[in-house]
Amino acid sequence: MQETLKKPGFIFIILSFAFLSKAQQTNCTFLPPQFTIHFGAGNIRDVNSDDTYSYRRVAHYCPSDGYYSFASYTSACFHDDWHTLYQDHTAGDADGNMLLVNAGRAGAVFLKMPVIGLKNNTIYEVGLWLMNLCRPSDKCPYPLLPDLSIRLETLEGKIVANIVTGELPRVEDPRWTQHRALFTTPAATSTLMLVMTDQNPSGCGNDFALDDITFRECVKQITQVIPKATPTTKPSNTSKQPVTSKPAPKKVTPSPQKKEQVPVVIKPKTDTVSKANSIVKTNQKIVTSTPLVLKTRENALVRRIETEASEIKIELYDNGEIDGDTISIYHNNALIRSHMRLSRKPISVSINLNPDQPHHEIVMVAENLGSIPPNTSVMIITTGSNRYEVLISSSEQKNAKVVFDLKK
Repeated sequence: MQETLKKPGFIFIILSFAFLSKAQQTNCTFLPPQFTIHFGAGNIRDVNSDDTYSYRRVAHYCPSDGYYSFASYTSACFHDDWHTLYQDHTAGDADGNMLLVNAGRAGAVFLKMPVIGLKNNTIYEVGLWLMNLCRPSDKCPYPLLPDLSIRLETLEGKIVANIVTGELPRVEDPRWTQHRALFTTPAATSTLMLVMTDQNPSGCGNDFALDDITFRECVKQITQVIPKATPTTKPSNTSKQPVTSKPAPKKVTPSPQKKEQVPVVIKPKTDTVSKANSIVKTNQKIVTSTPLVLKTRENALVRRIETEASEIKIELYDNGEIDGDTISIYHNNALIRSHMRLSRKPISVSINLNPDQPHHEIVMVAENLGSIPPNTSVMIITTGSNRYEVLISSSEQKNAKVVFDLKK
């Protein structure tokens, strides 16, 4: 996914679709994909988070050397040197896009995007589908072939997983193949970067399609070992022993003077009124009890910001294609926005950070996942002197939390 990985001390996971037994050896039961990156439909916003330098995007289904596009088909590209594809890989995805790449400089990044919302310290499988777009031809008897490095790394550049596909062969009929790898998310971060490079330079034969990047959680199977029952040993002496009856104990009636005194315990009355209320006043400040949706889902901390006393303006936009994501927003456990649809028009919230209220928690709750899971957005935060851009992702298992504290 980005530069070539040669750092010592890292163990690279090199997998292809044929190496299916690797997943079986881990004793995993895979849950359905937590989310799938399938590039939407139509003219989508570019998924690349950074400028890819050696690659440029075009709005065409036959990109030239050093270019890429998001398209739902190919047709007669380069005098039929490419396969003609009538649809992408995603099943039932009418007019859905795939990523088409015509190789550029060797080792250059063609895809770099954040992966947000994975659980911390959890085993996942990342998988994706690839196809060499070039048909076998006499035009280039010694073709260059796609040879991809696909990496997951932390924001600090530490590698979490690496797939090296090897050279993707040309075939007579278009055929998708899956490549995948297992990895464990770090304990201290929920955001990773997906970075992809082609190790070979541009040339005849080095063009490919990519689709359906999935992330599936691995649930370890637990085998319970039940110990064998120990056979009971009968006593060797089976002769019956005579039964000796014991005399019943005599009842002793205590004298009235020695009667035990039982202390009287007065139980405090239960305050049923305060328990019934969801809002309790504490030191003249209103504290809202935690809503159920914040109790039953993980509240992942995305960003903590310390700043001076000021009014903080928060704006939320959909990140990428407008696909029907809706969210609710909680401020210090209180619902302030309900079932708001993310779009290019911001959802705006303002809070006052001051000595009387030095701590604020904003939690984004996904009410649905839209047509392109997970529920993602961009949060633009404006304080008195700074501006922050935060990528937000939430799902039906995990909320996203941003915390503001008054700078001491």
